[in-house]
Amino acid sequence: MTDVTSAKSARRPHHWRRDLIELAALFTAVAVADAIANLIGHQPDGPYLLIASAVALAATAAFHTWWARRHSHAPPPDSDTGAGTQAELASAGPDEAMETVLWRMRTTVRDTPGALAALCTALARHRIDILTLQTHPLADGTVDEFLLRAPGALPAQQLTREIASAGGTSTWIERADAHDLVDTPTRVLGLATRTALDAAELPLALRQLLGRCTIHSLPALSITGRPTGESAPVEGVLEDTVMRLRDPSGGVISVERPYLPFTPTEFARARALVELDARLGPRVPRSEDVLTLPEGNEITVRRADQGDLDAAVAMHNRCSERTLGLRYHGPVRDADRYLDHLLSPRFGRTLAVQTASGRLVALGHLLWDGDETEVALVVEDDWQRRGIGSQLLKRLVGLAVEAGCESVYAVTQAHNTGMVAAMRALSLPLDYQIEEGTLVITARLAPSPARSAAESANRPATGPSEQASQRPLPRSGPAGQPFRR
Repeated sequence: MTDVTSAKSARRPHHWRRDLIELAALFTAVAVADAIANLIGHQPDGPYLLIASAVALAATAAFHTWWARRHSHAPPPDSDTGAGTQAELASAGPDEAMETVLWRMRTTVRDTPGALAALCTALARHRIDILTLQTHPLADGTVDEFLLRAPGALPAQQLTREIASAGGTSTWIERADAHDLVDTPTRVLGLATRTALDAAELPLALRQLLGRCTIHSLPALSITGRPTGESAPVEGVLEDTVMRLRDPSGGVISVERPYLPFTPTEFARARALVELDARLGPRVPRSEDVLTLPEGNEITVRRADQGDLDAAVAMHNRCSERTLGLRYHGPVRDADRYLDHLLSPRFGRTLAVQTASGRLVALGHLLWDGDETEVALVVEDDWQRRGIGSQLLKRLVGLAVEAGCESVYAVTQAHNTGMVAAMRALSLPLDYQIEEGTLVITARLAPSPARSAAESANRPATGPSEQASQRPLPRSGPAGQPFRR
C-alpha cells in the first residue's frame, strides 16, 4: 500500500504558481528578518537581545515537542474505561478485584437487531470479557452460548440478573475451566477422533459434547432375546430436553438434560457423531499389558469386546457357583446371558486377563450407569488370591478417571472379603451402604474443579457421604436387566 501511495504522489502535476508563492514568502521573510536584525543590532544591547530571542524560541519548540508526545499516548478518560465499574468492585479489595474466573453461560435472546448488542453492553459494564460466542438459531429466538472471563468478585447471581435486565431469558451459568478455551470445531474433531479409535468412547463423547447430561443405551433385545420395543427413526427424535438417536448396534441411545432444552444445532452434532460410529463399525483398541504374578507366571491384560464372548462363556463354565453368585447376585444359570451385554462397548469398557497359553481367566467391567459408574470383577477360581483382581480394579479406576467420572461403585455381598480388600487397596475415600446382605462400596475420585464449582454455584451443597446415603441401592445391571434377587 505504501508503494502505491508513493507512486500516486509521484504522478501529481507540478504547479509553477505554487513555487512562485513559496519563493515570494521566503524573500518576504528574509527581508523582515533583515530589517528586524538591523533595527535591533544597531542598539547597544542588540546582540544580547538576538541571542535571548533564539534561546526562547528553542525552549518553546522543545516544550511543545515534549507536550505533544506525552498527550498523544495518554489513556482515554474515565468515562471510556468503565471507571464506575471499578468503583463498584473497589470494596472487594485489590487481590479479589484482579482475580478473574471463567464462566460458561447460555441465554435466549430475541431474534431482533440490537438484542445481542444490548447483552454485550451489559457484560461490558461489569468488565466481563467475551472469549467465545456460539449462536444456536431457534424458530422464535436465538440461544447464545458464551465463554466469559469475569472479575472474581462478581457473583453468579448478579451476573444472571444483569443478563435478565438486558433481555436474556432461560439463562444457565456454570463455572468453566481451561479446557473450555478450546474452540468448538477443535473440540468436536477431538471427540470424533476418540470415537473413531474406540467404540466405547461414544457415550463419553456425547456427554462432553452436550455438557452435563444423562445417557442411556437401550437395547432392541433383552437378555432373554425378547424385543424391548425400543426404537428410533434413522434421523432421530428431538423432544425438548430429550433426544433419541438410533444406536448402530441396535436399540436407542437416549440423552436427557433436564436443566436446559437441546437446540437443533446440538442435535445435529450428536447425530453426526452417532453416524460416524455407525460407519466405522465395531472396534476396540488392541493394546496389551504383560504382568508377572508373585509366583512368576505372566498374564496379559487387554481390552475385550463381543468377539471374546465364547472365551468368556468357557471361563464361566470353569467357575464355581459361589464365584458366579458373588459376581452376578442372581441365579447362576442366567450368568451367561449377561456376557453379550457386558462385553458391548455401549455399556462401558471391559478388560480381560489371559494366560500365556491364551486362556481367559478373569474379566473386569467398567459400566456406564447413567450419571454413575459401576466396577465389577470375576476371576476364575484357580486364579484367585494372586492379585489379579486388584490389578484389574486399579486399571478400571484409571479408565474411570480418564473418562472424567467422579466416583465408581461396586455391588457385592457383605461376606465378599476379596472385593472389599481390593477396594480398600485403592487408597481412595470409600462410602459403604448395606441392605439385606448386599453391600455397595463407592470410591470417590477427584472431581473436576469446573464441575465442583458449578454444583456449588447452582444448587445447595451436599457432602459426598450424604450423597451416598441418599442414593438408593442400584437394582439393575446393563440395559436395565436385573442382576440381583
